Amino acid sequence: MNRQLTKLWLGTIVAGAAMGASALAAGNQAFVPMGSADAVAVIDLEHNQRTATITGTVNTHGSALTPDGRYLVAGSLTPREPAEAVERPAGVSADEHAAHHGGSEEASAGAQNSGLLYVVDTSTNAVARKLEVPGPVHHVLVTADGRYAVSTHPMGGGVSVVSLESGKLVATIATGPNPNYLVESGDGRSLIVSNAGNGTVSEIDTEHWFVRRNMRVGGSPEHMLLASDSSDRLYVNDVQNGQVVMLDLASGNVTDRYEVGKAPHGIGLSPDGRNLYAVSQGDDRVVRITLDDGTRHSAGLAPAPYHLAVTPKDGRLLVTSREQSKLWVLDPASLEIVREIALDGIGHQISLEKQ
Repeated sequence: MNRQLTKLWLGTIVAGAAMGASALAAGNQAFVPMGSADAVAVIDLEHNQRTATITGTVNTHGSALTPDGRYLVAGSLTPREPAEAVERPAGVSADEHAAHHGGSEEASAGAQNSGLLYVVDTSTNAVARKLEVPGPVHHVLVTADGRYAVSTHPMGGGVSVVSLESGKLVATIATGPNPNYLVESGDGRSLIVSNAGNGTVSEIDTEHWFVRRNMRVGGSPEHMLLASDSSDRLYVNDVQNGQVVMLDLASGNVTDRYEVGKAPHGIGLSPDGRNLYAVSQGDDRVVRITLDDGTRHSAGLAPAPYHLAVTPKDGRLLVTSREQSKLWVLDPASLEIVREIALDGIGHQISLEKQ
């Protein structure tokens, strides 16, 4: 990384970059990793159109923005190629880095068990940095304080934590078989990880990086979200049982179950927190559940609605298809399609700029 980029990375923003960050603050973009298309789509939410493509990535599935929107962290679900360069962490000499990532047979073998995070400068849509993590990456979270990128590693049975300042691996934490999704508690003291392989949700202490407790939800928990007005109500997508369950984090017990349909996947909440949205891949439907009274409304959406995000400004739904290279924009009240946006591949974890 050159000297100027290092300054940007460490937060010393020059005048031009500051102007770029100011423009980004409007919160009008979405970023959609496109898997095997080896790219990330940039969507202008003001006009419901694709405006740019981020290249230089391999099979990105997970994505998360830093709190200021300055960087997008995207994770590759493909093992790192032995010859692919990774960023040398701060405080590590060139010789030490070469010894660890050299051309030996041992290093080549180790690369097959490692993965990559791509750190993208959202003012230029260029990859600014590559960070090595211990395995292919499914989903990604950037902590609310902007310090860490956390990744789930389905083949590794846990998560990794990387410092976004130094690039160093801070911790690896075993959570359970097939860890899938993660969210951060409102106070930042915990991370919650769903383990699809054994029907549990793990709570990680973010001060000492250990599993504080495991909570049983049953089925096959995947995507999750926390209620915006409470750090205790966790909504968990249970693929096996076709439901979204509500887990009370204070007690660790499941308190409600909402029927979605066959093979649910993406979930979201309306900006006011009153409506829960979910998709059923198997039934080709999108579902809205009014949380006050449990009223359920649904509409057809084919084929195979997949990842889902809710725009913070007006609550529009963004939904990708698992079978076709497209993203739908839906009206939250009628659940009708407002716009269809072409992608280059299958869209995965959608990241939205904050308002």
